[in-house]
Amino acid sequence: MSAKLHYSAKKNPFSLALMLALSTLTFGVTSATSAMAASVTISPDTGGQPVTAYLPDTVSYNPDIPTPESVLGAQIGEWHVRHDQIVNYMTLLAEKSDRITIKETGRTHENRPLLLMTITAPSNRNNVEAMRQKHIEAMESGKKVGSDAPLIFYMGYSIHGNEPSGTNASLALAYYLAAGVGEEIDDLLDNNIVLFDPSFNPDGLSRFAQWANMHKGKQLVSDSHHREHDEGWPSGRTNHYWFDLNRDWLLLAHPESQARIKQFHKWRPHVLTDFHEMGTDSTYFFQPGVRSRKNPHTPDENVTLTEVLAQYHAAAFDEQGELYFTQEAFDDFYAGKGSTYPDLHGSIGILFEQASSRGHLQDSINGKLAFKDTIANQITTSLSTFKGALENKAAILDYQSNFVKSTQSLAREDDQVGYVVSASNDTARFNAFVDLLKQHHIRYEVVTKDYEINKIRFGAQQAIYVPTSQPQYRLIKSIFSTQTSFENNTFYDVSTWNLALAFNLDYAPLDKGDARSLERAKDETLEQAALNSIHPDAYAYAFSWQHYYAPAMLQTLLEAGVKVRSSEEAFSAIKYDGKNVELQSGSIVIPKGLGQPDNLATILSDAQQQLQVPVFSLRSGLTPTGHDLGSRSMAPVALPQVLIVGGEGTSEYEVGEMWHYFDTKVGLSASIVEQQHLLRALRDPSVNYTHILFASGGFRFSEEERMQIEGWVKAGGVIVGQKSALRYFAKHKWLDIEIVSRESIDNAFDESELSYKDGSSLYARKLVAGAVFQANIDNTHPLFYGYNDDNLPMFKTNNMIVEASSSPFVTPARYTDEPLMAGFSDKAMVALMAESSAVTTRKMGRGVIIGFTDNTQFRGYWYGTNKMLANAIYQSHFIR
Repeated sequence: MSAKLHYSAKKNPFSLALMLALSTLTFGVTSATSAMAASVTISPDTGGQPVTAYLPDTVSYNPDIPTPESVLGAQIGEWHVRHDQIVNYMTLLAEKSDRITIKETGRTHENRPLLLMTITAPSNRNNVEAMRQKHIEAMESGKKVGSDAPLIFYMGYSIHGNEPSGTNASLALAYYLAAGVGEEIDDLLDNNIVLFDPSFNPDGLSRFAQWANMHKGKQLVSDSHHREHDEGWPSGRTNHYWFDLNRDWLLLAHPESQARIKQFHKWRPHVLTDFHEMGTDSTYFFQPGVRSRKNPHTPDENVTLTEVLAQYHAAAFDEQGELYFTQEAFDDFYAGKGSTYPDLHGSIGILFEQASSRGHLQDSINGKLAFKDTIANQITTSLSTFKGALENKAAILDYQSNFVKSTQSLAREDDQVGYVVSASNDTARFNAFVDLLKQHHIRYEVVTKDYEINKIRFGAQQAIYVPTSQPQYRLIKSIFSTQTSFENNTFYDVSTWNLALAFNLDYAPLDKGDARSLERAKDETLEQAALNSIHPDAYAYAFSWQHYYAPAMLQTLLEAGVKVRSSEEAFSAIKYDGKNVELQSGSIVIPKGLGQPDNLATILSDAQQQLQVPVFSLRSGLTPTGHDLGSRSMAPVALPQVLIVGGEGTSEYEVGEMWHYFDTKVGLSASIVEQQHLLRALRDPSVNYTHILFASGGFRFSEEERMQIEGWVKAGGVIVGQKSALRYFAKHKWLDIEIVSRESIDNAFDESELSYKDGSSLYARKLVAGAVFQANIDNTHPLFYGYNDDNLPMFKTNNMIVEASSSPFVTPARYTDEPLMAGFSDKAMVALMAESSAVTTRKMGRGVIIGFTDNTQFRGYWYGTNKMLANAIYQSHFIR
């Protein structure tokens, strides 16, 4: 921003001194709501109200544009709107209004359309693409634009499906933009563009709408204990696979996020809104949050402009007498959230949090909270966003230009000029990483000559170089960060998201001298795994377990009736062409002499092509090294029947992550059974479950039920538990472990010099909100087949510490003596974590109990530890 905008933030960011310092900005506080937001008194004993009651009375409305109630058959707030109703109404608006075009940008997992509306004055309709291209050119060059350049708004609602006031408010706001007539509408649409996303999470929204509507009676029940306000498992907060989509802006594990990020980069909006809800006893929060808790790569000027816009929200609520707060509670640190990802791209991302009625009417400490009131507040801040941005348009346009220039300056001054990343013996994980870079418009070059640094080899056509001197400099620095100390160590979410560590890829930062000796090219292609001819008359076939999609390959073959063997030890074999191939422990062998399907060669060829896992045709069962193919160490692998324990008391996120991994990465159809029905499922003679998975949760089985589960294990079953499930395992001696007590953690922190006000910060120090810890792994153990190195980055999201036997037969993975790799964890917590158990096993009869201290499937993107769970399914027969 211009020099006039530099200032030192005080305790009161809205002070007169600040306003004077921001001399290029216009506030217009006294009129903030008179034109754009109405003061509405709503009786709490009715279900809803007409759309015009939510909107400013300073605007008239085109009678040819249908109102929401005329299409829905009910007033806004009377019922929770379903996504199909949203689609119907928004499509109709686009047909009736010459201001609106509508586009389907993608489909959800449940095949619901994702919509983005482009709203502007009719005179701009034929010029929208030219306006967009001119804006993008300015963003790429940093060229200043004139005051006639358009502001581009991205108005997005309800990424959490059970926070529905935003999406329900979008009905009224879309009508306002389509039908409104008057000067304020002209000011907004004549030379600006509003991108309108009415529902970030259609699947979750529809799930919650059904819940709220099915429990609504003619007499509204405000009792917070009423079933309407106590949503069943899984909640509508999440998407189809029970993921939190507001954590997926960076990770892009889901189609909703992929479609949204594509449109974000197409438009690079100036302002992006992110409307949420919070606890019923709260009021209303809008950013700025705590300045010291922003992402370190977000410019201070971003917060300054957010503070300016906050003046308009505050004025609107002041006029209405609504309670609100700011500058506390929420942070803007994690790059994968909706209010933070835009900030790293020169946009102003703004988080709004409305107290939730979680139904139609609920008691709160502030009185009865009606659904329609929550909708009205989201409309108020949407309109105040328009007003504040328009009255400060010059400063916002200037900010985006200076953002580009300051980013270029930071890149020039950085000692690190790039990062080199290796495929690390698995092209599938590497390709997924590269694809993620592409979706975020991160440019890379292909390494064209073998290169070595820090004793790490980066092979030609098997590694990439990511230069920091590019528009995505700030995001690149963020996704490769190994920072462990921060200005403010209180985190609302994770404190690191290093993608190279997540994908378990070797990488190294380079300075200018290092980069000069690295040969690379922009137009080169990466080397892919070579697929092989499947010879029908081969003695046997084999593929390596090191490939990410090897479990999917195995599952495909088992379902096709192919009989397979898994190798307990590494061996070499003679390929059909007479050359040797080295195969590590866990590799899969398919001997032809086991009565295989007649079309075995076709099955293998099709699976190899689909999954890109190379299959080797072997000439002989006699091996040059290691056991021969007929050895007893080549153990049969049976088709698994996996049961995931879900339902009340379990973490819907972790259950969903397991389900998502099996369903989308392995092709295994796992059964999700609520824990209250677990024993009934195990007793069913028609289903032969082989594995039971326990995510985090509280588990309560009677002694008789527990004995039946143990009997199932002793008969050959496998139980896998993670995180807090291990507390149950420890209590009942399923694993021979001890969970470090909360008292021991408390005693590790010196409180002698603290005062009462330090309580919150002390609590934050004891948390492990999300950091990367390094573990030593035994890659000769079946749970680590497919891993080459003896170190593995693992993601920790809690402070549970497990102590177990040091025996390599019981504990195949322990955290190192200095385990923290990236993210914040207090020194006292790191010391407690050091050399504690990461993975523990125990034989029980003919079965096995396996315990993972952490989540191996975290948010669907931690590819590096995925195979641990696959090994628990397909290689656990080797655990002795």
